[in-house]
Amino acid sequence: MKRLNNIYILITLIGALLSSCNKQTPTNKPVEQKELSISEKIANVYGASSFDKVNSIKFTFNVQKGKKQVHRSWYWEPKTGLVKFLSYKKEKPFKYFRKQLSENPTDELKGIDAKFINDQYWLLFPLHLVMDKNVKVKLDKGLFKLPVGEGKTRRAIVEYSGGEGYTPNDRYELYIDDNYKIVQWIYRRNNSPTPTRLTKWEDYKNVGPLYLSLNRPGKDESFRVWFTDVEVK
Repeated sequence: MKRLNNIYILITLIGALLSSCNKQTPTNKPVEQKELSISEKIANVYGASSFDKVNSIKFTFNVQKGKKQVHRSWYWEPKTGLVKFLSYKKEKPFKYFRKQLSENPTDELKGIDAKFINDQYWLLFPLHLVMDKNVKVKLDKGLFKLPVGEGKTRRAIVEYSGGEGYTPNDRYELYIDDNYKIVQWIYRRNNSPTPTRLTKWEDYKNVGPLYLSLNRPGKDESFRVWFTDVEVK
């Protein structure tokens, strides 16, 4: 009887082993990485994935239009919304939180904020491709001649809609290299058929976790935007 019991146990173990072998072993499939959008690919070149680490940005916006030059200095805390207008000619410094625009939008506040948005957009435009809600970005097929000089690159079209902001319904044409870095752009205010601004993007530098173009010369010497005293912490 004891021998029969041992045989029975052995048969049971063999059966369980065969049963487990016949079961399909789940394969460890690699997790599919989500394809980045064209907005993310461009914005990430400029440090968008690290923007949450930025506590403050300080910069001076400089623009030359013909013989006239304008220089405006700013300090901005993206997390708190604090903005400091530091200097421009004889204008007095001005400090505010951007939430005040919805709480108590005085004419002086709106005028200062419009300048801040303009200057900050020139500096950080690629980041707004993923920060703004009312923006649509698409990559055109093929290669396109550069607006300034020789050569061809890919082109991304950026369109704002919804009638929000200081310059709603704007359109930008970004000429990008193989690494999604902007080399030139065309800005069309309110989607104007005539370009409002056309500049190159030059003098790239790493500033804190961001990668920024600090010089934007136009088609000729009559127009240029550039940035000085740039600090990102």
